[in-house]
Amino acid sequence: MKIIAFGGSPSKNSINKKLATYAASLFDNAEVEVLDLNDFQMPLFTVDIEEEIGQHELAKAFLAKMESADILVVSLAENNGNYSAAFKNVFDWCTRITGKVFNEKPMLLMATSPGGRGGATVLEIAKNAFPRFGANIKGVFSLPNFNDNFDIEKTKISNTELDNQLKEVIKGF
Repeated sequence: MKIIAFGGSPSKNSINKKLATYAASLFDNAEVEVLDLNDFQMPLFTVDIEEEIGQHELAKAFLAKMESADILVVSLAENNGNYSAAFKNVFDWCTRITGKVFNEKPMLLMATSPGGRGGATVLEIAKNAFPRFGANIKGVFSLPNFNDNFDIEKTKISNTELDNQLKEVIKGF
């Protein structure tokens, strides 16, 4: 089983990438590939640029990664109550190639933030929007107060109750 995981942030120290990486590691007998949004930097999407250059090769590469997965593990960063600009740009380029960006693959959809809501706003937006783009959302998880509930050195959730909640969600796969 192949898992493609990514955090929806270009930050070098993305807490969402850390959460996605940890969650992906919890699946048994899985080959995990963690994507970095920095590897998919494209010009800001506009129809004018699309007319000039056509379908961007990095968008095609991102879509190929989605297609290669058996399971997608996605943890979205929340910037001002919405997706990060970096994720939204990759997503916009991809949707111009196919409306089914996520290829009906089973998805674990997550978010985390330093605050107590754990990215709840962006998670709600994605839960409602992603199925229209081919996401087969099988589980949803939010990790509030990342700095208090995640052990950076051990690269795992340190709050036992929240860790068990995530593990229960993963059992649903």
